[in-house]
Amino acid sequence: MAQMKYYYELTISSSPHVHSPVTTQTIMRDVLIALAPALIGSVYFFGLRALTVTMVSAIAAFFFEKLYCYLMKQNDKTYDLSCIVTGVLLAFVCPPTIPYWMIIVGDAFAIILVKMLFGGIGKNIVNPALAGRAFMFSWPVAMSTWVKVGFENAANPLNAADAVTAATPLANMHQGLLPEASVMDAFLGNVGGCIGETSALLLLIGFAYLLYRKVITARIPLAYIGTVAVLSFLFPMGQDRITWMAYQLFTGGLMLGAIFMATDYVTSPLTKLGQTVYGIGCGVLTIMIRYFGGYNEGVSYAILIMNCCVVLLDRIGRPVKFGAPKKEAAKK
Repeated sequence: MAQMKYYYELTISSSPHVHSPVTTQTIMRDVLIALAPALIGSVYFFGLRALTVTMVSAIAAFFFEKLYCYLMKQNDKTYDLSCIVTGVLLAFVCPPTIPYWMIIVGDAFAIILVKMLFGGIGKNIVNPALAGRAFMFSWPVAMSTWVKVGFENAANPLNAADAVTAATPLANMHQGLLPEASVMDAFLGNVGGCIGETSALLLLIGFAYLLYRKVITARIPLAYIGTVAVLSFLFPMGQDRITWMAYQLFTGGLMLGAIFMATDYVTSPLTKLGQTVYGIGCGVLTIMIRYFGGYNEGVSYAILIMNCCVVLLDRIGRPVKFGAPKKEAAKK
C-alpha cells in the first residue's frame, strides 16, 4: 500500500501569541469610571462650572489629538480614550474659576507638545496633564484663585469672575498654621482647591475600583502616600503630629497625584523595586516643596521630576537573565 503523506499549513506570526481582552481603551475607560465619583463631588462642592470646565477640557484634548493626526497624516488613535483622560485630569488639577480659553491652551500644550510630538501614547517622557498644568502657571493668578465651597454663583457655568475666593488649607499650612476647616471636611472635600483633588474619600473610592479591576497596583500610591505620612508625622512644624499628618494627606493634590498621575504606565518604572523608590522619591520631593518652596503644593512638580528619573529607576530591581554568568549576575 502506498504511504500517505499529509501536509499542514502553519501560519507563523510575531509575538505576542496570547490575546487579552485588556486594551488601552478598556484601561482608559476604567480610569474614567474611577474619576467619576470625584467629578460628581466637584459639581456638588463647586457647582456646574466644575463640570463644564471638565467637559471643555476633555473635548479640547480630543480635538487637538485628532487635528494633529490629520495634519501629520498619522493613524487616528483617539478611540483609545487616552486623550479624554488627559483632558479630564488637566481639568481636575485646575481651579473651577479657570477661564475656558486657558484650559483649551493647556490642552493644546499637553496633547501636541508633550504627547504627540514625542510619538503619541506610550512614548511621552512626562505626564501630559501635569506638564500642561505646569505650563498654565504662566498665568499664576488664574491658577491660584480658589472659589469658596458652596458659593451660590458657582452654580452658573458662565460666571467665574464674581466668585468669592477663599484660601486653601495648604496655603495656611505653608505658613505653619492649621487650616480653618476640620480634618473631616478635608477628607470629604468640603474645602477650597482644584476641581478634582479636594475629596480624598471620593478619590479613594476610585482607587479601590482601579485595584479591583487590576488597572494599577498599590505599590506606587502606598509608597508615595506613606512617605508623606511618615515625614509629616516626624516634622509637624510645631503642630500636633497626627492632625498635621492628616491635613497633609487629605488636602492638596496628594491623593489625585498618587493614585491617578504617578501610576501612569508610560511615565512610571516597570520593576517593583523601581516603583517603590519612585513613590518614595515623589513623597520626599512633595514634602520638601511644601515645606521649603515658595509654592504651597508640591505634588505636580514632584511627579514631573521623578518622571525624568524613570529611565534610571528601571535599572533597579531588573531581573538577571536566565543562565547569565555569576560575574554578570553580581554586577546586576
